[in-house]
Amino acid sequence: MRLIFCGTPHFAVPTLQKLLAEGFRIELVVTQPDEPAGRGYEVKPPPVKQVAEKAGIRVFQPAKLKDPATQEFLSPYRPDAMVVVAYGRIIPPWMIDLPRLGCINLHASLLPKYRGGAPIQWALMRGERVTGVTTMMIDPGMDTGDILLQREVEIHEEDTAETLAERLSVLGADLMVETLRGLARGEITPHPQEHSQATLAPMLKKEHGRMDWSLPAQELAWRVRGLRPWPGAYTTFRGKNLHVWAAVALPAEAASPLEPGTLVAERGKLHVVCGQGTRLEIKELQVEGRKRLSAHEFLNGVHLKPGERLG
Repeated sequence: MRLIFCGTPHFAVPTLQKLLAEGFRIELVVTQPDEPAGRGYEVKPPPVKQVAEKAGIRVFQPAKLKDPATQEFLSPYRPDAMVVVAYGRIIPPWMIDLPRLGCINLHASLLPKYRGGAPIQWALMRGERVTGVTTMMIDPGMDTGDILLQREVEIHEEDTAETLAERLSVLGADLMVETLRGLARGEITPHPQEHSQATLAPMLKKEHGRMDWSLPAQELAWRVRGLRPWPGAYTTFRGKNLHVWAAVALPAEAASPLEPGTLVAERGKLHVVCGQGTRLEIKELQVEGRKRLSAHEFLNGVHLKPGERLG
């Protein structure tokens, strides 16, 4: 089967590698342009490009899919299917019509739940216990196309967006191979989504990471896990940004006279008063300009004042 593969970040790499290992003929890899990264803003190629070049596959990096030059470049290709995994751009109608079997997307949720660019993060932030991956036919909408196959996976208590993405990327790679082979044999019938059950997972913004201490601790603990590594869960401490790397919710207590955001040190542990009589135990944190510390290390280095609060 002849394919065009569209993908950009590390999440897409296992699918590309699996397709190559299973003998699919990938004629072209489409990925986003190289971008500056890291503290030195060194221009680096996307992970998918790195894998493609090592495999000797031609790489195309258009700045815009709507550019007539992009359509002119891709139109001569007549692949059997186009595989799209975390590419990061909306596929235009002319591109959807290019392959014989259509454009097949791997989405990191059990559609129609969590349509959008950050399904893994929002599933964690909403406290889901189960998620999964879906292969679907791309249509002009935002993750609204017909479903091909789905696989569920349990969300572990310790999962963050990083660890869950890693597991879903591997599961999704296997599902994509199964999907392509099933389509080629005519064994898979696409079926419409239950659009009335749809939920959204919009792209994250920096402000999503700001901790609102009036919320219940459990909701804040979910946010800490779902927002790693970016934008991260953050607040302020003594006028500096403080990044919360790990935290757990404690059982609800009687209503506290302390204001939400108040810090409480108890037997070497660091608690924050939250809404509805709950507390969040911070396990790991990082003050702006300093290294990442355990709560115990942090408390050894500061003298908390009575009633001191996080911003």
